[in-house]
Amino acid sequence: MRAGTDEQRIMIDGAEVLVIRSARRTRTVTAEQVAGKLRLRVPMRLSQREVEKHARAFQKRLAARASSSGRSDEALEQRAAELSVRYLEGAPKPASVTWSARQQRRWGSTTSTTGEIRLSARLRHMPGWVVDAVLVHELAHLIEPSHNARFKNLVARYPRTQEADAFLAGVSWADGQAQS
Repeated sequence: MRAGTDEQRIMIDGAEVLVIRSARRTRTVTAEQVAGKLRLRVPMRLSQREVEKHARAFQKRLAARASSSGRSDEALEQRAAELSVRYLEGAPKPASVTWSARQQRRWGSTTSTTGEIRLSARLRHMPGWVVDAVLVHELAHLIEPSHNARFKNLVARYPRTQEADAFLAGVSWADGQAQS
């Protein structure tokens, strides 16, 4: 570690963040992802609250970039693995995660006996955080097949679940209006 720097590991929304405080850094905050973990470089004087605020903002930005850039089955499978570790302690390990052009009424489906997850191809053009919410929902089905209280607690670990549910309800409503 360099002189005039201080390293600290903190947990933000279930993810470890390495915070590097520097006496030489006066105003800027930068972030990078190294081996799947966020590394935040901040001025020494920045309060813990401000550090956490910046960490959340960068996590959100990196998650959105990762979700929106990868629209292949392979990228979807990798994203599911990341979400499994981050929100479900890595317990669900799907056999496959694929886009499905055949799913028109459901956003996602899981065959818990085979470990297969399918997401509606309609989600490809939606925000990454919405896709992530559907993935977490389907991953939770690999732990708990029914929609009971345990399942709902697992799904609620993803912080934007309610927001994504509302977004998808709006899309479904608009689709229904277009068909009438």
